[in-house]
Amino acid sequence: MRRPQYLTGIALLLACLAANAIAADKVTFGTDWRAQAEHGGFYQAVAAGLYAKHGLDVTLRQGGPQVNHAQLLAAGRIEFSMAPNSFIPLNFVAQNIPMVAVAALFQKDPAVLIAHPGVGNDSLAALKSRKIMIGPDTRIGFWRFLKSKYGFTDDQIAPYTFNIAPFLADKLAVQQGYLSSEPFQIERIGIKPQVFLLADAGYTSYAALITTSRKLADANPDLIQRFVDASIEGWVAYLNGDSAPADALIKRDNPEMTDELLAYGRAKMKAYGIVDSGDSLAKGLGVMTNQRWKDFFDVMSADGLYPKNMDYHKAYTLSFVGKGVGQSGTAPK
Repeated sequence: MRRPQYLTGIALLLACLAANAIAADKVTFGTDWRAQAEHGGFYQAVAAGLYAKHGLDVTLRQGGPQVNHAQLLAAGRIEFSMAPNSFIPLNFVAQNIPMVAVAALFQKDPAVLIAHPGVGNDSLAALKSRKIMIGPDTRIGFWRFLKSKYGFTDDQIAPYTFNIAPFLADKLAVQQGYLSSEPFQIERIGIKPQVFLLADAGYTSYAALITTSRKLADANPDLIQRFVDASIEGWVAYLNGDSAPADALIKRDNPEMTDELLAYGRAKMKAYGIVDSGDSLAKGLGVMTNQRWKDFFDVMSADGLYPKNMDYHKAYTLSFVGKGVGQSGTAPK
């Protein structure tokens, strides 16, 4: 008996679906901290099936104080890792570790300085005479930019314990922070702080960088491209659509996260153009440029962090971005 044509069509469809399921590439992406709004686009790509659409079976592995995803990446135990700033890929080069940044989902680093209102702390330049609470990592991080551009000095440094209590107790206090974290906590106390986004003052570090091994990037560029494109689609959907699917997964991984904080973080990323601004408006999300990397490296090498003759180009590749994916906040075609 001749098989009905519609049954043949269904059989072919099921066969294709099965083949796609079998063909899905399993990869793990380690984030830079516990699940939060700043990881929302990656979680959205999982929740909305965007990675699956690109033939990927992605496990998101959240970071934390005792987690070193950069080390796991270098050891080949995960395929991708999220670098919080441009220092990480450059450090790989300085240490002769063959890792590479393939995309920068944050065009602006969310690092901020926070001051009390109404006491003369109304500009970064005005903070030159203030004691500023920063952590050890910041001292070898964006503090170098503040020294270079604004003449800050090391004798201004006060210890930061990642607790806002000392800030609240002293109206002249200034501390480091993250755009969507400490300001949120301070505002809930009833204080509207002065918040200075260093990126808007000329700090050129990228953030939320996707890093991988150079070996994988060279051997399987198609895999890298699919992961980058799906991640960008996730960020477009998270910032411009319904964030609920991603938020649900974030709260599952990090039960301390609240809807209020997630909404605050998402709103701040949009208001400040953390993901979509500058070069990304014309070239698509995740874009990086040679000039931007050069500018950052020049400042840090001038301060002695890296040898001036170091080949900083090895820290990144532009092969997977700048193709208009996610351009101007629209879904890629």
